[in-house]
Amino acid sequence: MIAQTIRIFVTGMLLAAAGTAGAQDLLIRNTTVHTATESASLDDRDVLIRDGKITAIGTGLRAEDGVQILNGEGRQLTPGLFGGVTAIGIEEISLAADTVDSNFELPLFRPEFQAHTAFNPYSSLVAINRFDGITHAVVAPQAAGTILAGQGRAVRLDGGFSPYIGHPLMVFDLGSDSAELSGNSRAAQYMLLDQAFSEARASRHENGPHQLLTTRGRQALDQFTKSRWPVLFEVDRASDILEVLRFAARKRIKPVILGGAEAWMVADRLQQAEVPVIMDPLANAPADFDRIGARLDNAALLDRAGVTVMFTMLSDHTHNARKVRQLAGNAVANGMDWQAALAALTRNPATVFGYTDTLGTIEVGRQADLVLWSGDPLEVTTVAEQVIMAGRAMPMESRQTKLRDRYLPASPDRPRAYIKP
Repeated sequence: MIAQTIRIFVTGMLLAAAGTAGAQDLLIRNTTVHTATESASLDDRDVLIRDGKITAIGTGLRAEDGVQILNGEGRQLTPGLFGGVTAIGIEEISLAADTVDSNFELPLFRPEFQAHTAFNPYSSLVAINRFDGITHAVVAPQAAGTILAGQGRAVRLDGGFSPYIGHPLMVFDLGSDSAELSGNSRAAQYMLLDQAFSEARASRHENGPHQLLTTRGRQALDQFTKSRWPVLFEVDRASDILEVLRFAARKRIKPVILGGAEAWMVADRLQQAEVPVIMDPLANAPADFDRIGARLDNAALLDRAGVTVMFTMLSDHTHNARKVRQLAGNAVANGMDWQAALAALTRNPATVFGYTDTLGTIEVGRQADLVLWSGDPLEVTTVAEQVIMAGRAMPMESRQTKLRDRYLPASPDRPRAYIKP
């Protein structure tokens, strides 16, 4: 109750500022600033925001005319958090097919499929996740009729129609869970991938019943190899991870491991190849034969080996993306360095997906996508008291809070459902 009262108070202060200063000029005073840089965490610091960007970080900063002041009162400030690999904005209700745009069922490999083009910034999931400090996430396709799911993109969850940040990315779903999509053999998966990349690079293109790619598909896949954009391989088994590393080296593509339950077994190889891993630290049970070696300290072992780690929810990754910071907290509880866990939610995704020049850290010149927390941001009882995007104080409400406010009040005259807050 106290946290909710503080959240409402802080939100009111910032939204009032928005009405008088265009919501882009702010001075946040007296906060613990978790920079997600080599400077780590700075106590009792001020952060000055002008025109939506961070212009100064220090102590005793002065506010010029027109700059609104927010007293952080010792709270903690972080960059906006990364929500992982999701279908936010392209999947509203999982069981309602007409609200799901994250996959397709077509007979050929279609690397030209861009799932993010269906992104809806007014999806209820945008506000729900932003409310809990998730300011950006990867919107990615889901494999359905083929192991080549298609393309995705990182997006900012500010509710705007220009959400894309960073580079495009490609998603392949491999391993035993996709066996039926590749003739019930994981060996066939690499055979099909090899053929697809060969078709994309062939100087002379042929058409026929055994071709995997369309003309546009060949162009799309070839562009990924030439541009070195991220290619996500969803695999868990250590031997599959090694095969992905060998395949990526042959094809000269930039792989990213998604899942990686047994990645700790080959951490040295991942570090040598400079291949990052997007993982769920709570995937600690042998849920299938690809994850026999799953363990809770997977993230800690990878980080100690020098592997770039990021976090994502693997179960209900879209509707509960906002719980990703709980994953980071559990990684810390199982041996991962706290600063490294924060980087997995901030700096690392920005580096891997190509938007480190604007987001991911609290530095002068970076866009002011920030979150003010009631306490340790990796602690489950902590709440986001205010989310700031490009200097704007975002409304701290979602469909859930609106429903709460509608049905919570009591009236002796009318049922709760008929009371408008």
